[in-house]
Amino acid sequence: MKTLAYIGLGSNQGDSLATLHSALNQLAEHPEIQVVRVSSFYRTKPVGPQDQPDYVNAVASLETCLSAQALLAVLLEIERQHGRVRDPNLRWGPRTLDLDLLLYGDAVIQDANLIVPHPELVKRAFVVYPLFEIEPSLILPQKISLKTYKEQLNADDLQVITE
Repeated sequence: MKTLAYIGLGSNQGDSLATLHSALNQLAEHPEIQVVRVSSFYRTKPVGPQDQPDYVNAVASLETCLSAQALLAVLLEIERQHGRVRDPNLRWGPRTLDLDLLLYGDAVIQDANLIVPHPELVKRAFVVYPLFEIEPSLILPQKISLKTYKEQLNADDLQVITE
């Protein structure tokens, strides 16, 4: 049985656009993942320390028969292949690639390694706006529309990148 999942993509090190395209290609090549839609790419200011480059962010929808935990493992491996090193002392530092599992069907998951819906999803314009772009009628597992959250967020720092 396939599940529709949404992932957030971000990068602010190296050629961020090329990195996001490469990650999307790796996802598309996985035998148990089908990339359904990809939002525009957005240039955004960093969260946390401001002495780092702007981010490039996007959201993609995927159909998969992988479990949420198995999908997370694929995302973490793709991050690793792109040089991602996690520093436990630097929460919002620069990164070559960040892949977040935002939603996994209508599942609510809370375990040691995974929280779905992603706890920061509705607080971040750089996630909500691209997600709204590809799924404007989305109702989150909390039974609240994505549009409701979008209307509460300031998008002044979001800039669509035209490739």
